[in-house]
Amino acid sequence: MESRTTLPATTWTPDVSKLPKRDVWQAMRRGLRCRCPNCGEGKIFRAFLKVADNCSVCGQDLSGHRADDLPAYLVIVIVGHIVVPIALWIETNYSPPVALQLAIYLPVTLFSSLLLLQPIKGAVVGLQWALRMHGFDETRPENEEEGTIAKLNVTTLK
Repeated sequence: MESRTTLPATTWTPDVSKLPKRDVWQAMRRGLRCRCPNCGEGKIFRAFLKVADNCSVCGQDLSGHRADDLPAYLVIVIVGHIVVPIALWIETNYSPPVALQLAIYLPVTLFSSLLLLQPIKGAVVGLQWALRMHGFDETRPENEEEGTIAKLNVTTLK
């Protein structure tokens, strides 16, 4: 029979983290402008959606961000809530041909999505920085990888 024991997990408490609070809204505004959430001066992106490893002005490490799919989901929600009601209103009141609707709605949806994607990703990175999420947490030990399950000690009973 096997017995598994786990190492005690460290739990975050207010006593563990005595770091100063960061302004969430300011960091998100800076991210929306595609600027560093720390200083607001350096560019946050090195390419269209590639976040720079460090801020060129203040040196803030930005490589720990984990924006993943959230910006895309937010863009879909925002663009969908704008385009769909307009399309429904035009369809019910004017009933234009389907080809005309597709010629208008598809490019509008594509271009508005592309315009919003970078600022929304910047805001998500700013939010993560302000809340010290993921790689922005200075209190996490260097050798501990985030999101891993505590190592199990496996002992066998005979």
